[in-house]
Parts: sequence; structure tokens; C-alpha cells
Amino acid sequence: MTQCLLPCRSQYAFRSKMYSVPEVNSMPDDRFVWVFGNVIELCEDAAVWVKKKRPFNRLADLCTEFHKYLDNLSVEEKLVILKSHPDLAGRLAVLGELTKESTEEQKSAGLDKINAEQKSIINACNERYKLKFGFPFIICARENKVQSIIDGLNSRILNSRDQEIETGINEVKKICKLRILDIVNEN
Repeated sequence: MTQCLLPCRSQYAFRSKMYSVPEVNSMPDDRFVWVFGNVIELCEDAAVWVKKKRPFNRLADLCTEFHKYLDNLSVEEKLVILKSHPDLAGRLAVLGELTKESTEEQKSAGLDKINAEQKSIINACNERYKLKFGFPFIICARENKVQSIIDGLNSRILNSRDQEIETGINEVKKICKLRILDIVNEN
């Protein structure tokens, strides 16, 4: 069963070195898990699974294997993945307890600069969303700004739980791909 690393949210940091695909293929297993252990938020199990799929011919193949990992999970395991994500502009962000990746992603959407009214709206929508679906609202923050996030919260609340599990996992895939692109270059 998928287990996410819930206790320590700041254990991972953006890796400053960009790796090539051949370097990824030749990494020791423990290094691979460390480098890719947070491309799916706090879920080293994904990296453990994907490391066994090496060698990769291209960067796209690496991304595909992480996506396959998500696709192969049971609904219960997908819920573990979804529940490991922090609320957007939530308590952990205020306390500075997000992973480095999540912090940068939320900043890129402008969530670190929201006014009191926007914060109130986002927090209320987040709570309503979690109450209905049982997991936090997930959207690829790097592909959005504050207003589109608020719009997404307001429109997706109308979906069914099954639709939101699928949508949430698809957003996790987008986040995962962008995190991989922060780590690996095509050359």
C-alpha cells in the first residue's frame, strides 16, 4: 500500500543539480529515491517503484513511469496521495511548513501575496471542498494564478467525488511532471 511521508514536510528541497537521463539511469537506488522522492508530494513509494523501471531512453519515459505508478493505484491508495497534499494558502503555508517544492509552487501562483479577502475566500472554499470530498483541493499551482484557483475551487465543488479523485490525480501528474523537469534535462 502507498504510504506517504506525512511527519516531515520539509525533508525535501529543490535539488540544485540538473541530471541527464543517463545520470538518472546510473544513480544508486538510494540516490534515485532521494532525488525523486517528492516528485509526488511526500511519496517515496513512487520513486521506489519507478527506480525499478530503469533504464529510461528519454525524459518523457521517466515522467510516464511516474504517471503509470499513479494510474495503477487503487482508489484507496489514490486517496492517500491526494490527502498528502497541503491546502493552498493554508495553515502549513502560513507556518512555513510546506515542502520546498510546494512553497515555490504556491509562490509561483501568487498565493504568498494574497490579500485578506482572497485568503478568506480560498480558506472557506478549501474547507467546503474537503468537507465534501474528504481530501484537499489539488490544482497545479504553477499553471494557475490566484483567480483561476478560486474559480477552480468554485467550479470543481460541483463535481462528483469520483470525478474529483480523477481530476486530483491528473493535477498530481502535472505537478509531478514539472517537478521532474526541475531535476532532469533531456540531454
